[in-house]
Amino acid sequence: MKVTGASIVSTFRFPYSNTFHRLFPSQFLPSSSSLSFSLCYKRAMPQSQARCSATYSSPASDAALPSNATLVRPKQHPWLIVGLGNPGKMYQGTRHNVGFEMVDAIAGVEGISVSTISNKALFGRGFIGNIPVMLAKPQTFMNASGESVAPIVSYYKVPLNQVLLIYDDLDLPFAKLRLLPKGGHGGHNGMRSVIDRLKGSRDFPRLRIGIGRPPGKMDAVNFVVRPFNRQEREELDMTFQQGIEAVRILLLEGFNKSATFVNSSKSMEQLD
Repeated sequence: MKVTGASIVSTFRFPYSNTFHRLFPSQFLPSSSSLSFSLCYKRAMPQSQARCSATYSSPASDAALPSNATLVRPKQHPWLIVGLGNPGKMYQGTRHNVGFEMVDAIAGVEGISVSTISNKALFGRGFIGNIPVMLAKPQTFMNASGESVAPIVSYYKVPLNQVLLIYDDLDLPFAKLRLLPKGGHGGHNGMRSVIDRLKGSRDFPRLRIGIGRPPGKMDAVNFVVRPFNRQEREELDMTFQQGIEAVRILLLEGFNKSATFVNSSKSMEQLD
């Protein structure tokens, strides 16, 4: 224990118990961990503020918390979730814009407003569970998506393994999802632009949304800007529900569990 001015600073060590389970979400600490932290609490000066910093340590004996102690959660890097698409009314509801629609679905469920402009993207910040997230819809048009994504990643210093790109895929059956930890652009011009602007790095997760192949001899360029019919829209709404759950699992439980959920043929049954 040491005295600093009129405040007394004490260091306590606690095992990870029910007390701390209420104070720290389980994703911040493994169940076998304990905390070593410092508590500053008022003695003589009413203007002094209670603060606490926490680090991991080995298990130790319990102690009593001062009633006016305030715990500060460990700081986390936010995730960046980007949906690719084309801006403007003429592209709304088209196949090439399912990335935008997936981000809108996530934002609606999680209560995040995606309405500000940042680095040429519609942008919003919030939380999924206790995980800080940023949602973005680049407004550069699909083929120049990297001109928005790369500056966001750089400005906010987001680790690439926490950058999730969501986009349409001609090579997947309609309304199917596929979650991968990394990979190439697969001929998708939006992803090609992102990879190029990230200096060739491909080491970021991506959630692909199947839009199927063009019928007959229809050109792919014309196909991707076609709207969905009513039946396709109903199927796609179920896909968005699955995608929302997949993103929550990814952020809260890790990539492997999310990939198992998404890439399993039984994933929709798990939502019932």
